[in-house]
Amino acid sequence: MNKNKKRIIVTGGSGFIGSEMIRHLIQNTDSLVFNLDSLEYSGNQSNLHSISSSKRYFFQRVRIGSKREISKIFRDFLPNLVINFAAESHVDRSIDNPEIFFETNTMETLKLLEVCRDYYKTSKANFLFHHISTDEVYGDIQKPDYFSKEGDPYCPSSPYAASKASSDHLVRSFHKTFDLPVKITNCSNNYGPYQFPEKLIPHVILNALNSKKLPIYGDGSQIRDWLYVEDHINGILSVIDKGKIGETYNIGGDNQTSNLDLVRNICEILDESIYRKINIDSFKDLIIFVDDRPGHDKRYAIDCSKIKNECNWKAKHDFSSGLFKTVNWYLENKAWWQEILDKKYTLERVGLKK
Repeated sequence: MNKNKKRIIVTGGSGFIGSEMIRHLIQNTDSLVFNLDSLEYSGNQSNLHSISSSKRYFFQRVRIGSKREISKIFRDFLPNLVINFAAESHVDRSIDNPEIFFETNTMETLKLLEVCRDYYKTSKANFLFHHISTDEVYGDIQKPDYFSKEGDPYCPSSPYAASKASSDHLVRSFHKTFDLPVKITNCSNNYGPYQFPEKLIPHVILNALNSKKLPIYGDGSQIRDWLYVEDHINGILSVIDKGKIGETYNIGGDNQTSNLDLVRNICEILDESIYRKINIDSFKDLIIFVDDRPGHDKRYAIDCSKIKNECNWKAKHDFSSGLFKTVNWYLENKAWWQEILDKKYTLERVGLKK
C-alpha cells in the first residue's frame, strides 16, 4: 500500500451521503479510501458500483463500535483522515426505537473516538477526525427571521437529534480532553441521487410512481433548508482543507421551503415527465394530510456565513435545479430503487409512537 497517498477512512460509506463522498474521492483524487459500513437496512453496496473495482477502494463490513476490528484496520491502513458519516438518521424511526439511535450515534461513536485517540497518541500521525452532524441539534426556531449559528445552545426535539447532539459533545470533549484533532459540520436536509426511500423526497417520488397517496404531516407548513448532496460533499472537503481544528461549521443550501411546497414542486416535475398518469389531472391529486409527527419542529434554518467566510464555500445548486436533477435520477434509475422495494421496504409510515 502506497503510504505517500492520503489514506481516508469513511464510516457509513455505503449510505446516501457517505457513498457520495467515496465516489467523489475515488473519481477526483488519488486518495486511498477505506469504507467501514455495517450494511444495515439503508446501507447499499449498489451505491458504489461505479467505483467498486478501483484499486484505491477498500471495504469491510463492520460496526464502528467494534473496537478490536476497527483498531486492527487503523494499524494496517494507517489513516490520516476519518470522516464519520455512520449513524441512524431517520427521525420517524427514532420515535419508534430510540435505543438503537443512542447505541449507534452516541455509544458506538464514543468507541470509535477511543480508537482514534489511541491511534493518534501512539502513531503521532498527521490526523483528523471529521464528524458529520445535523442542524436538528439546534431544535425548533421560533423567530421567523432567525438562523441557527454554530455557537447556539443545543435544544434537540427528537431522539435522533438528541443522539446526534450527544455525539457532537463527545467529539468536542475528545478534542478538549485528549487533544484529538477534530472538526464538526452540521448540515441541513440533504437530497439527491441514491437517497434511501424513507426520506421525504424519494418517498414522495416513489409513492407517486406507484400510484400511492402522498402523505404530508400536519398542514405541511414545516420549513426546512435543502442542501444538494454534491454541495454538501464539497462543503465538508472545504472544511477539512481550510477549517480550523476544534471548530464547528454549518453547511446549508440557502433553500428554505415548506414541506407542502416541496411536495407540490415534485408533483409538477412528475407531471411533465413521461410517467404522468392518464387517470388523474396531476400528481398533486394524490396529496393527503395526515396526523403530524410527535415533536415535529416547525422550522430549521442555519447561518452558513462562517463556512463561506473561512472556507470560501457556498452551495452551487439552487433548489429548482437540484430538485429537477434528483427527480429525474429516480425516474432513470428504477432498477436501483426497485431492488430496495423488492426487499420488502413498503413505503409505509413509521414513527407514530407517543
